[in-house]
Amino acid sequence: MIASKHITRIVAVVTAITVCLCLYAMAFSDDLMAAAGGTGVSMEYESALFDTSEPISINIMMDDDKWNAMLANATSEEYYQCDVEINGYMFYSVGIRPKGNTSLASIASDPDTDRFSLKLEFDQFVKGQTCFGLDKLVLNNNYADATNMKEALIFDMYQYLGVDASLYNYAKVSVNDEYWGIYLALEAVEESFLLRNYGVESGMLYKPDSMDIGGNMPKGFEPPQPRGMAPPSGDPFEGSPISGESRRPDIAPGSEGRPDIGDLNVSNIRGGFSMGDRGASLSYIDDDLDSYSSIWESEVISTSSSDHKRVVEALKNISEGTNLDEYMDVDNLLKYMAVHVFSVNEDSLSGNMAHNYYLYEYDGQLNILPWDYNLALGGMGSNQDATSTVNDPIDGAFSGTRFFDTLMENEEYKAQYHAYLQQLVDEYINGGGFDEFYSRTRSQIDSLVETDPTAFYTYEEYTAAVEMLYRVVTLRGQSISGQLDGTIPSIASEQRYSDALVDASPLDLGVMGRMKMGGGFNFDGPSPNWPSPSDVGAEGDNKVTGTPKSDAEAAVLLFSESREGDESATDSAQPSRMMPGSFDPSAMDLGYIGSPFTLTRNLTTYGICFAVLIIALLFAKQYRRKP
Repeated sequence: MIASKHITRIVAVVTAITVCLCLYAMAFSDDLMAAAGGTGVSMEYESALFDTSEPISINIMMDDDKWNAMLANATSEEYYQCDVEINGYMFYSVGIRPKGNTSLASIASDPDTDRFSLKLEFDQFVKGQTCFGLDKLVLNNNYADATNMKEALIFDMYQYLGVDASLYNYAKVSVNDEYWGIYLALEAVEESFLLRNYGVESGMLYKPDSMDIGGNMPKGFEPPQPRGMAPPSGDPFEGSPISGESRRPDIAPGSEGRPDIGDLNVSNIRGGFSMGDRGASLSYIDDDLDSYSSIWESEVISTSSSDHKRVVEALKNISEGTNLDEYMDVDNLLKYMAVHVFSVNEDSLSGNMAHNYYLYEYDGQLNILPWDYNLALGGMGSNQDATSTVNDPIDGAFSGTRFFDTLMENEEYKAQYHAYLQQLVDEYINGGGFDEFYSRTRSQIDSLVETDPTAFYTYEEYTAAVEMLYRVVTLRGQSISGQLDGTIPSIASEQRYSDALVDASPLDLGVMGRMKMGGGFNFDGPSPNWPSPSDVGAEGDNKVTGTPKSDAEAAVLLFSESREGDESATDSAQPSRMMPGSFDPSAMDLGYIGSPFTLTRNLTTYGICFAVLIIALLFAKQYRRKP
């Protein structure tokens, strides 16, 4: 009787508590997800595609006429339809297209090859289709890399340190059952990547790229010289406008080697020599959103002006050194810096080119995600001085941005960055990680490279290249170890006259591949069409016939084709696709609602609340029936 007397009151209290919990869950869903460990989702493709114990097998099945038409019109980057068999599993109506910028243009103009890098987009023609949960698979052709290993090595190092980075594996690619070549398969940085790394959190993703030659060249602009052009000592620019200390009057300690951004007309060229920056260097400009158009135009998922304001607010606070841990994913960025600096990748923010990275923002906090490493370890100038590459300074390394400056001014963060570099050297390079990667990779791809019908290099060139790679990586580790213990200078201005550097002069980086630019120019040391320092007069006039007369013209020649970023304007402009998952969303057209992550998170939260409410009502109904 007592229970019956108070049951109505008990049910009312339970229902009220349930409603309150639902409202709380809606208001604080992010915190609840984090508390539940919802910072990442295990994806089937992690093991199905990216188990590096053996390469995957990919057979592209496509009508011969359509395949040839795609290759003939590669520069249009148009998606064609094909079927794909991956490790024996069939995927139908998959989107495929050639990818790349410099590599794509170079291959398209070369009558001797049509070995393009490729993108496989599984939901291009079938909404919601994935490959074991992956929305897009990138197949890189290892252009300009005779080792076929540089990019795989760097992503292996990222995985070793636990950096937010793409998964990788080698892929034996066939076309209509005929072997086409050995490629590097990479997890595209899109929705699946974000779900795997960050779960259902609502993050924004961009792929900024300044290399569009937008904006005017500033007065006195000097293009970066290929390393092989500079003598080992003395001032190669003596008598020129950038001679000696005159070119570095305002450079702060720790940023040696980088021109002062404020003096380079920041509306057009921030962060070193990047052209048409418009925010791509991640250096704070002002509060005007239009000043950062390179970021917004490169959105990977749909964003709004409120999202953009959070990015600018973060950049401003970062530039002022305010609450860095609130506006930066500090630990991941320090790990990213360690691997990236080891890689000596000049086709990036660390080489005066504000591209080849992704910017991820969540709740006002910024993170950088790595991309594009086929030109690492001297690939931007294959005959350049190997000693300068091996000893590339670990401090003040990011010439193309001030994004990391205040981070490195914090002694605690700088020490942690050095600790991650030390870990790479002690554990990965000297502790067996690199040897394991090298042995495993060679055992997997040697025979595939030897029989590769579309390879850019002969098998003999490949074997010489990988042996050179081993020596270069080992010496790079020795130099970083010396820079960390102080026996080798860690900044450019002190290295310039030092005799303590690791000697790599017997090495020829050109053995590992070269970046060809067309028009008679390549990153191969001095070119017939590029002046040596002795050919440049006091006013910078080029004495070589038929070459640019001004520094600005020379810079345009150097950079106009140097974009190796991966996302085209067409790609980045596509609307958001559905997040892959265990349910079939093919009947749902939700692309206009907003971020797929916000949608997924809210649906999950509301679903839980609804289920709890139903249980409470059933509980109440059950007790009401009792006499």
